[in-house]
Amino acid sequence: MPKRILSGVVENNSQDKTVVVRVERRFIDPLLKKTVRRSKKYHAHDEENKYNIGDEVRIQESKPYSKLKKWIVI
Repeated sequence: MPKRILSGVVENNSQDKTVVVRVERRFIDPLLKKTVRRSKKYHAHDEENKYNIGDEVRIQESKPYSKLKKWIVI
C-alpha cells in the first residue's frame, strides 16, 4: 500500500526535531452546497530542524517516531 503524502503549513517548530503541520482540506457540503474548509494538525519528524513557521511543506506517512509522530517531512 502506498504511503500517503499531504501538504500543509508549519504552525509550530518549538520542539526538537518536530514540526506541527496544519493540513487543510476543502469539500462541498452535501446539504448547503457550499465549499467548507476543514483543517487538522499533524506532528511530523524534521531531522535537521530546518523548517520554520509559515513554511509550506509536504509530509509522508512513516514508522512511528513517538506517540504522536507518525509522519516525516519530505
